[in-house]
Amino acid sequence: MYKVRTIAFYNVENLFDTINDTLTFDDERTPNGSYHWTLERYNKKISHISKVLSEIGKETSKSSPDIIGLCEIENRAVLEDLIQHPNLQNKNYGVIHFDSPDARGIDVALLFKKASFLPTSFKSHRLLLFDDMSERKYTRDQLVVGGVLDKEEFYFIVNHWPSRRGGASKSKPNRIRAALLNKRIIDSIQALDWNAKIVSMGDLNDDPRDDSLKKVLKTKGKIQQVDSLSFFNPMEKLYKKGVGSLAYRDKWNLFDQFFISGNLINPNKQLHSYWKAGVFAPPYLKTAKGKFTSYPFRTYAGGSYTGGYSDHFPVYLFLLKEE
Repeated sequence: MYKVRTIAFYNVENLFDTINDTLTFDDERTPNGSYHWTLERYNKKISHISKVLSEIGKETSKSSPDIIGLCEIENRAVLEDLIQHPNLQNKNYGVIHFDSPDARGIDVALLFKKASFLPTSFKSHRLLLFDDMSERKYTRDQLVVGGVLDKEEFYFIVNHWPSRRGGASKSKPNRIRAALLNKRIIDSIQALDWNAKIVSMGDLNDDPRDDSLKKVLKTKGKIQQVDSLSFFNPMEKLYKKGVGSLAYRDKWNLFDQFFISGNLINPNKQLHSYWKAGVFAPPYLKTAKGKFTSYPFRTYAGGSYTGGYSDHFPVYLFLLKEE
């Protein structure tokens, strides 16, 4: 008998409350803002996202994910509303969140089932970026949470790397810096514990074959290439098959990814070991008709409210352990 643990990540597309925060540029996502972000729309979004989170991996594990990384959430209050929704209320999730300095006020966060995971440390790492005039560009922090999953020490890193605004090549140095920060975090964890089990996840705004992953983090796309010092990216194989988590201008990208430490590629099933990963894209998460058929069913499209879920599909990863 095997126990399955599910780790999920979801970019939830601007999960803002309706209150104007004077410290961030959230004005357009208020009832009087350009997006007419009303309480009714907010409540529908909370219902939608909580439904998705309750169902990721359920077909296999018979339950909702044990660990959930999130990005594009405004604050802790929206996370509390999410875990208190009837779709998730009985799952007993805990929340780990820090406010990032991102100009729009969007953050990353980690939800965890208290029955599965005991956090013992958490830290928010700042990514410092500057423009050509040496002016600071504010972006999301990288969240690191250490703790115990079924008596094994784990570290989870939640990322939302800088966007491709201005073009992929022009913005590439920002994602290289994000990857370098991620590598420094991993190096510091491994300096404390060379055998630490590490799962880094997030919307990287890069695909699995891009330089940030292949050259900076040196991720491997094939299990047989993985050694104790390298990181395995299960999304690379999916990407080669044409699987994506978001679509833009008739092209699918797989920006939403996991990469995991080599000790999770483990033949000893008495310890947690990687089983498989995928993109969660049931029919209700897809646009049903029109020229964007099968694309993620968004909350807003072209500035107009569509009442969907997100402009990304969530991704998941299964770990196995003998009971």
